[in-house]
Amino acid sequence: MGTHVIKMPDIGEGIAQVELVEWFVKVGDVIAEDQVVADVMTDKATVEIPSPVSGKVLALGGQPGEVMAVGSELIRIEVEGSGNHVDAPQAKPTEPQPAPVASKPEPRVEPQPVATPASAAQGAAPIVPRQASDKPLASPAVRKRALDAGIELRYVHGSGPAGRILHEDLDAFMSKPPQSPAGQAPGGYARRTDSEQVQVIGLRRKIAQRMQDAKRRVAHFSYVEEIDVTALEALRQQLNSQHGERRGKLTLLPFLVRALVVALRDFPQINATYDDEAQVITRHGAVHVGIATQGDNGLVVPVLRHAEAGSLWGNAGEISRLASAARNNKASREELSGSTITLTSLGALGGIVSTPVVNTPEVAIVGVNRIVERPVVIDGQIVVRKMMNLSSSFDHRVVDGMDAALFIQAVRSLLEQPACLFVE
Repeated sequence: MGTHVIKMPDIGEGIAQVELVEWFVKVGDVIAEDQVVADVMTDKATVEIPSPVSGKVLALGGQPGEVMAVGSELIRIEVEGSGNHVDAPQAKPTEPQPAPVASKPEPRVEPQPVATPASAAQGAAPIVPRQASDKPLASPAVRKRALDAGIELRYVHGSGPAGRILHEDLDAFMSKPPQSPAGQAPGGYARRTDSEQVQVIGLRRKIAQRMQDAKRRVAHFSYVEEIDVTALEALRQQLNSQHGERRGKLTLLPFLVRALVVALRDFPQINATYDDEAQVITRHGAVHVGIATQGDNGLVVPVLRHAEAGSLWGNAGEISRLASAARNNKASREELSGSTITLTSLGALGGIVSTPVVNTPEVAIVGVNRIVERPVVIDGQIVVRKMMNLSSSFDHRVVDGMDAALFIQAVRSLLEQPACLFVE
């Protein structure tokens, strides 16, 4: 028998170190040729490391979260034949994720067996909750819904991949809540003494580093403006009614993108990036809009390229495609880099006001809050209007406060009179 050593490959970005994010094999496993053995992360991407040979895993070269030098021993494999062989395989850049956004899923957490509400109703054993230290897999939306309903997710059976808890699982749980082994509903006011430690690696580490760097280096200035989107929502609904079946449904985002494109014509200093080390501001003619997207594993920012050249439905379709790719960790490296301004929205959870963090090296980020109906005084009359706040942040080193305010006022004017979005 011989030994095959796989070394940490050169990802091709001129870097000397990469972070080991996750192992997919362990010592003693028998692996096949081209099987992915590990995920590693650079500053720009997460890549898969495949094995060029079949054999048995003898040793692993590091632990998840460890930063390893390019060329260091990653994994040692026992193979058929004699002699030793050293190899640095080509990494597969299949699901790259740049900071501040991107990565593979967190290390898998296998849930303990849990009886579903249906099985409990049929006389099966009461539910066996996950251990307190086991973090149930669920999206932020599912976690928020469970929190609002007062449900402890460790008592909910997950039917998704790797035991992920879906909205359907919450529906099943709430339709007939299972009983705990003691015959009492889970949760309540029981005293808890457990704690949990989560290692900051992979995506979470990159997000933390980029956000900390942005707050440390950027002179943040935030500006909030209230916008009446009654006419815009009426237009959106009319277009969806007339063309939605054939062209697809329009959300608010493509209209916001169009408003940014038109307003930036008069404010080129905002569609810019700032290299603070070289002390150079680059004003971009192309409008590459980063669309901040919340995935199950963290924040990702796919880029809508050349938004200035896209139609309303063209941009809408591309936003939908990019968001889906980002949430499923399928976005390419090119789709996750190169934005010149970022648009962020929390959708229905948008709140009243937010203070988004500038996505460096950009100098502006526009945040969308939720739409609410409320009474507004117009021409001395109280009427009900659909209102929405834009909460935006700017790099005050590059963008003056007056320019930031005028830019958002221009966006406001376009959204309140949506016909102007399409006047050349």
